[in-house]
Amino acid sequence: MIVTTTNDVAGKEIVQVLGVVHGIIVRTPTITQGFFGNIKNIFGGHNQAFTDMCEQTRNAAYQNMIQQAQMLGANGIVAMRYDSDSVGGDRTRANEVFCYGTAVVLR
Repeated sequence: MIVTTTNDVAGKEIVQVLGVVHGIIVRTPTITQGFFGNIKNIFGGHNQAFTDMCEQTRNAAYQNMIQQAQMLGANGIVAMRYDSDSVGGDRTRANEVFCYGTAVVLR
């Protein structure tokens, strides 16, 4: 599966556009991530616990998008983008990642 943020793939021809595919994941921090993340917030600096959670969420959304494209018979995704947001309040803080692109057949 070729995935790119561009609208085409060098050396390949888009022979069929299959439509928009996406992956969305909403993840809350574990108790440990939340505890150590909140301690880190007191002192400032890089928050590795929350960085790890965001990276895991991004990867899961990406894999969901690829799986959806494969189910359509695609061998490529063009114009791929990410969007993210915080969901919930202070007590129910969650990270949402939305990954989307156009599923295509490349030759």
